[in-house]
Amino acid sequence: MSQLINLPAPDAYAFLQEHQNAVLIDVRSTVEHQFVGHPIGAVHIPWSDGLNWQRNENFVHDIEQYLTTRFPGFVAKQHPVVLMCRSGARTEKAGAALIEAGFSNVSHVSDGFEGDKDQDQHRGNINGWRFHNLPWQQS
Repeated sequence: MSQLINLPAPDAYAFLQEHQNAVLIDVRSTVEHQFVGHPIGAVHIPWSDGLNWQRNENFVHDIEQYLTTRFPGFVAKQHPVVLMCRSGARTEKAGAALIEAGFSNVSHVSDGFEGDKDQDQHRGNINGWRFHNLPWQQS
């Protein structure tokens, strides 16, 4: 059985540059994706969303559907997928769901978009996609 591969943000970015067919999927909520910012080119498919952080029961199907449509002729469950959330916690759950569904090439940005909390409980000062100044934008 496959395992989720942990990639710190700089390694995830390098992986995406080396594997042009890899897809970066932002699993954060719609509000986070729009207002906090997101990596340029990331596909937004929330793991959970809304006021109650309701789990997206179609998450695996949504990803498989996106990959099948975007890359016809490829086997969706073998396609390289890199997941990203705020800090890496949600992507562990989302990655486990994909692997359980038969996906075989799943990684996640282990420090997420905003990174770990510092001693003052602030994100963005230790690690993460934005901390490393990797390409991102706000809506």
